[in-house]
Amino acid sequence: MNPSQQAEERHIEIEVLRWHPETDEAPRWQRWRVPFRDDMSVLQGLQYIKDHLDGSLTFRWSCRMAICGSCGMMIDGEPQLACHAFLRDYPAGRLRVEPLRHFPIVRDLVIDQNGFLDRLESVRPWAVAAEPRALSQGPRLQTPQQMDRFYAYSQCINCLLCYAVCPQYGLDDRFTGPAALALLHRWNADSRDQGWDARRDVANAEQGVWGCTLVGACSEVCPKGVDPAHAINQDKVASTLDYVGLKRLLSPRGSGA
Repeated sequence: MNPSQQAEERHIEIEVLRWHPETDEAPRWQRWRVPFRDDMSVLQGLQYIKDHLDGSLTFRWSCRMAICGSCGMMIDGEPQLACHAFLRDYPAGRLRVEPLRHFPIVRDLVIDQNGFLDRLESVRPWAVAAEPRALSQGPRLQTPQQMDRFYAYSQCINCLLCYAVCPQYGLDDRFTGPAALALLHRWNADSRDQGWDARRDVANAEQGVWGCTLVGACSEVCPKGVDPAHAINQDKVASTLDYVGLKRLLSPRGSGA
């Protein structure tokens, strides 16, 4: 480290909620004093702890560029990507880090994602074609306007920040939840997809789009601007049309929510 870097280095206390089910009776807080520079993220602070202070600290991470969604956690009470939050933004000199709310804890900051993965699979987040298409027929083309209908919702990285802030999911973990329902809409709005019949039971269920109370917190915390609340609102329109028997009339091939 050169002299200019040393001059810029400061310290911050990072307090982490820890739980090792093999040895701990209950979650506990542990604190470390970590040197940092202005360009260091919270994730880098946790990596410093693991590399230099306590190798048993457990958390998920991968890309470090707000793309993979692996490092979602509660940082001073707010769900954030640890690689997208910077230590310089906590001038009090201390911050608390916890696992995402509303999920079972596996160990330290690692949560059990199986419930979400089951919900994600239930909405069939892939193109459902009306009939097979040979490679020789070429791709299913779209206009820019058709792509605009779903593109924003395809940016979801499954970071689960929206679930951690969703009051409905906190009350009822059977709720399909914002990310899965946003991806349900992403495919319903795709002109190449004819999968409404395969998704209707999930969308129309009490734990589907009608379980959402439209607080909108999910859209506020989304790091990719997906706006799950807007997606769910549009799915409610599709569900209503389905209920009164108009969806097939207005969309004969079952595509486009």
